[in-house]
Amino acid sequence: MTSDITRIGPPGTADGPAAPPAGYDSMDDHELLRLHVAGNPDTFGLLVKRHRDRMWAVAIRTLGEPEEAADALQEAFISAFRRADSFRGDAKVTTWLHRIVVNACLDRIRRRQVRQTDPLPEDEDRAAELAGPVEEDAAEVRERRLDVLKALKQINVDQRSALVLVDMEGYSIEEAAAILGCAPGTVKSRCARGRARLLPLLRHWQTTRGGSDVPEKTAAETVGTE
Repeated sequence: MTSDITRIGPPGTADGPAAPPAGYDSMDDHELLRLHVAGNPDTFGLLVKRHRDRMWAVAIRTLGEPEEAADALQEAFISAFRRADSFRGDAKVTTWLHRIVVNACLDRIRRRQVRQTDPLPEDEDRAAELAGPVEEDAAEVRERRLDVLKALKQINVDQRSALVLVDMEGYSIEEAAAILGCAPGTVKSRCARGRARLLPLLRHWQTTRGGSDVPEKTAAETVGTE
């Protein structure tokens, strides 16, 4: 079987798989993946179309750079395409996909750890836009998202991955543990330590909104707004 995946770019770009026939839209993820393994040329493209945005959010928040995130996402989807027959069906397809995306991101981080920490992209407005959905008061939103990306890059990569999944993507501790391949207690510990690291880095967003009479947000709530 050869891959028919075209270059996968950020959400909102023209890049990506062509739309499959409409009859597949009502099928669940497990059935689409089963048909792909059986040789159907269309169903994996629909899986990518369904879940690309959320996978992109994980990649950009874990890596902090659009080009790196796009490359990791491309590698992850190609890996999933080729290894689909290894899916055992004992978890959600999205959990399986997230595990592959997270591993692709972690592999890239490990490969570049011998170098100095790379700066955020020069096109900071574009990086901020890709970090989450567009909201009102765009200038403040961009500034906050950039601060979150910068803060995330300063914490341990294991803690970062756990926080992205639990506090930003809304996964339960158990779901994040399945994605990361570790025990739930390990995810809890990583989240707690990561939040403690993020709190001073994002404190200005907690103390400049409403004065001292307003209780401070936790670091997790600040990150979760993104």
